[in-house]
Amino acid sequence: MNALNNLREKHQAIKKLNLSLNIERGQPGDENFDLADPMLSVLGIDQRKSQSGTDLRNYPGGAQGIPEARALFSSMLRIEKDEIIVGNNSSLQLMSQVFMWAMIRGLLHSDEPWCTKKAKMIVTVPGYDRHFLMLQQLGFDLVTVPMTPEGPDIQAIESLASSDPEIKGLVFVPTYSNPTGDTVSDRVVERLAGMPTRAKDFTIFADDAYCVHHLTDTPKIPKNLLKACKEQGHPERVILYGSTSKMTYAGAGIGFLGASQANIGFLTKLFGYQSITFNKLEQYRHVLFLNNYSGGIPGIMQRHATILKPKFEAVQRVLHRELGGKNLATWSNPEGGYFVSLDTTRPIAARVVELTREAGVALTPAGATYPSGKDPHNRNIRISPSRPPVSEVEKAMEILALCIQLASEEYDTQQARS
Repeated sequence: MNALNNLREKHQAIKKLNLSLNIERGQPGDENFDLADPMLSVLGIDQRKSQSGTDLRNYPGGAQGIPEARALFSSMLRIEKDEIIVGNNSSLQLMSQVFMWAMIRGLLHSDEPWCTKKAKMIVTVPGYDRHFLMLQQLGFDLVTVPMTPEGPDIQAIESLASSDPEIKGLVFVPTYSNPTGDTVSDRVVERLAGMPTRAKDFTIFADDAYCVHHLTDTPKIPKNLLKACKEQGHPERVILYGSTSKMTYAGAGIGFLGASQANIGFLTKLFGYQSITFNKLEQYRHVLFLNNYSGGIPGIMQRHATILKPKFEAVQRVLHRELGGKNLATWSNPEGGYFVSLDTTRPIAARVVELTREAGVALTPAGATYPSGKDPHNRNIRISPSRPPVSEVEKAMEILALCIQLASEEYDTQQARS
């Protein structure tokens, strides 16, 4: 009881400080946004047409995006410039548009709309809560598979996809997964590209939001999913997604998707029914800014890494100092992306989040990394250190570590009594 009382006293003392710290969502910091401020004045009054001659102010231009933007962002996804659609902000919006068309019409090789029967979608856990919410609101049943250090559990996916015709695809983050930071291996890419599926229109929706968000100078670049699918004879199996939301402005970026030429033609026609053109001025603004940035996209991403890396180092430093060797939690140490995933040893994640909020630290709700907000193990906590300054990250992590110790001691005491 002495240990429990001591931890409670420390927690009460922190509550009296009336702190307001936030490591809840993966938002860039103001320093990150400042890098893109020159973009606000990059377009002059004389730049009414792009270099390709596209009138940036008028309707014509098509629903595939301006040629300059397609060339720039296709290189980011490592695909050809005729294998991309460049839209508005954001990639999540483009993904939801594809899902909505799939539900009411079907995709390129579908025999019927996906809503005709109860469509199912494989998702990885822990995973991205906005993927879960979007899919559930559209009417999908979610089938979960674990995220592993090599990416999605490939054996589980192969078994599911080969046995159930209502499973229409897989949604996951291939590079620096949200929240674990894991990156798909070449072995898993090859098996995803070549595996047999009961649904002939089975589609991999790969949200590669962090494909250039490295925290190391020697990143591991996985085999390209689209190229692997083409090599395996399934060119329409994958749709890649990306955006500039954490490269320039989170609320005013550019989203894009990559797919086979056949899929691009199919989707461009559908998007054209919804809008004559995307925002060509915003696309060209990004083209001019990123192409002229010192070092291009790799150059600005190195600057972002310089800002972000000390925050991620602070997370690791505090967790190792406060929890190392105590058998209270394990956590990821990602080489890129925006998150750290922590698992408590005991089923206390909800209690930890409650305690941290009482102490003035906002965390993503416990369970958010699982569909319907229900972590069956009550252990996973997503940490988002990207927005606060390093000093606030350190303080927030110290409080989190204290709350994990307190919740663990509470749990052990209760178990001993029962």
